[in-house]
Amino acid sequence: MSLDAIRPPQFDAAFLRDFEQLLVWRRDVRHFRRDPVDPALVDRLIAMACLAPSVGNSQPWRFVRVVDADRRATVRANFVACNADALADYEGERAKLYASLKLSGLDDAPVHLAVFCDRETLAGQGLGRKTMPATLDYSVVAAIHTFWLAARLHGLGVGWVSIIDPEQVKRALDVPTAWSLIGYFCVGLPVDDSDVPELVRLGWQDRVNLDKVLFTR
Repeated sequence: MSLDAIRPPQFDAAFLRDFEQLLVWRRDVRHFRRDPVDPALVDRLIAMACLAPSVGNSQPWRFVRVVDADRRATVRANFVACNADALADYEGERAKLYASLKLSGLDDAPVHLAVFCDRETLAGQGLGRKTMPATLDYSVVAAIHTFWLAARLHGLGVGWVSIIDPEQVKRALDVPTAWSLIGYFCVGLPVDDSDVPELVRLGWQDRVNLDKVLFTR
């Protein structure tokens, strides 16, 4: 088949409505069921994530499925220490609210994924990142978001565990020194679903209005 014969798909109004609902219902999940997730499905989701755009087609994302109990325990201990340190930054009612939040699904989520950026990848031959080398990291974030949406399509929740020391995670997972941790994620079936972010429901932070983030120059 020639390239001239290839036609892009046409997305109808129903699909557009469904896609908007996918964005609305994509949540940062903290409460997971312990039901196992088929490893083949996780592989499929990662393959979909790899369709994300990347600077110079560098594809710098590196996914590490963390299954070893000792390594998981090390990551959890890392989180506990960092979370206690973060709590010390708050006072009064805000500290009480922070202490009440469930900020990690590490104990219950059946799937743990660490996602790294290979900053020494030869793929892409440096195209597009000389003046903005951070675009390698941004490319990995694009892949993560693609994974997140794909997981939601299959009824899975994803939680980003950001309260951790990235260098300690690197050592715990024994990855190459050139890899930089972009995010550590819990994946599994959520205990419940909501179209409202948990931190909004619990009174931590409301959604920011569009006029606060969109500017014209």
